[in-house]
This record gives sequence, structure tokens and C-alpha cells, in this order.
Amino acid sequence: MSAFDLTGKVALVTGANTGIGQGIAVTLAKAGADVALVARRDPAETRELVEAEGVRAQVINADLSSIEPCARVVAECVGTLGRIDILVNNAGIIRREDALQFTEADWDAVMDVNLKVLFFLSQAVARHMTGWSSRDGARGKIINIASMLTFQGGIRVPSYTASKSGVGGLTKLMANEWAAKGINVNAIAPGYIATNNTAALQADATRNRQILERIPEGRWGDPADIGGAAVFLASSAADYVQGHILAVDGGWLAR
Repeated sequence: MSAFDLTGKVALVTGANTGIGQGIAVTLAKAGADVALVARRDPAETRELVEAEGVRAQVINADLSSIEPCARVVAECVGTLGRIDILVNNAGIIRREDALQFTEADWDAVMDVNLKVLFFLSQAVARHMTGWSSRDGARGKIINIASMLTFQGGIRVPSYTASKSGVGGLTKLMANEWAAKGINVNAIAPGYIATNNTAALQADATRNRQILERIPEGRWGDPADIGGAAVFLASSAADYVQGHILAVDGGWLAR
């Protein structure tokens, strides 16, 4: 099982304050990685959970609504933890409105965070990774957080659907360009995960029942379910996995 051991690796996780980002950060820490936590607000709980695993945690405060902090985020992580072996692009936002009423402001806000920043942060990290991968033979790992709406259209979330479809395409493009440079680029597409972002859906008795009826597992996912997939894609066990979008959905897409 040593192929899954991340001891000595450094992971940079965006949107690490709560939910899926927290679940991924903590599970990577359990596998032995030091973790840099990028968040707009202080991820105190996540930091405590990561450090409880006996690894280093670094907090990097950054508003990823624009690409302005990208270079600083990379520099701070490398300056404190020494390098970046793993990048998890988890930060994302959603805006809900009928397509006929959807505004340009809501379109731009979602696309900037979910797609533009994801690409330019990946670019900055990949430039760093190519510097050491050629020297020591290890591979860098970039993991993007996609969505069920990478595969489906959804309703009332036009910019979110467009952005997550774009994440799927960018994952493949970056894999095509960077595989030969010693970097694996893949994505995880979470299904319905019980987080604060889905609290309203869980509280809606009718919608909650409809969702559970479609999931063969019969339950909402837990952020730790996404963490397990992240450990796999971050590990040497996934060195030959490139440009893949791994659905972790309890069977939603199979139904």
C-alpha cells in the first residue's frame, strides 16, 4: 500500500475552509501530506484537523475571485513548505437563476472563480512543478474539482454548468500538454455531497427524496468520500492516469 503513501509531499488545496475542500485536505493529511490551506476566511477548524494528523498545515488567505493572488499563493506555499507536489483546485461558487433572467455579473463571477482562476493557478503551479520534476523524477499532481454538471446540463445554473463543462475540457488539455513534463492532471466530479452548500436541498423534503431515489447508494455523499479519490489521484498509484474525470457520485450517473 506504499503507493498511496503521501508522506513528505506538499498539497495546496483551495477552498479549504469547509465542505469538500476540508474533507480533501484532512484526508490528504491522513495519508501523510503537509497541506497548505487556501481560503478567504481563516480555516481554523481545517487547520486543527490537519495538524492533528501530525503533519504541517499552512494557512494562505486569498480571495480567488480574480487571478491576482495566484503568484503569491504559490510563492507563500513554496516559501513555507518548500515545494508543491499536489494542487487541488476546489474553490468554486454557484449562482442560481432561470436562464432567461441570468445576469452578466453572475455569469462573470462564476466563470472567473471556477474556470479562469483554476487555469491560471494551475499554470503557476505547473511552472513550479516542471522545475523539480525534471530533477528528481517524481510527478506533480493537479486535481480539479468538476461536477455532475460536467456531464449534465442541470437547470437554473447556466454559468456553473458552463464553468464545470469547461473544467472537464481544461483537465484534458492540461493533461495532454503537461504529461510529458512530469505532471498528471485529472478531475473529480462529486455527486450530491452533504455540505453547507447543499443544506437547502437537504432541507427540502421533496427535493431531498427525489435526489435520494436516483442515487443507487441511497445516501448523500460525505466530503471524506471525495478525499479518498483525491488521495488516489495524488499518489504514485495514479501515475498512469491522465485527463480522467472520476465521478464520485454513489452511482448517480449510472442510473
